[in-house]
Amino acid sequence: MAIILRLDRVMADRKMSLNELARRVGISNVNLSNIKTGKISAIRFSTLNGICKALDCQPGDILEYTEDDEGTE
Repeated sequence: MAIILRLDRVMADRKMSLNELARRVGISNVNLSNIKTGKISAIRFSTLNGICKALDCQPGDILEYTEDDEGTE
């Protein structure tokens, strides 16, 4: 199983830059860039809440669950 981050897609749909989103959420550009590129293993609910509020979206618009190809449980 894998969680895929779709933040870049939602940001593009909303025509919002990384700098603007970071400013609205109150986190650094570096931290937001790491979230955007999937270089994280966890995200605080407060950060996710801020991103969803700034982008007017749901967590499911940003996070996507996929099964492994191997079919393991």
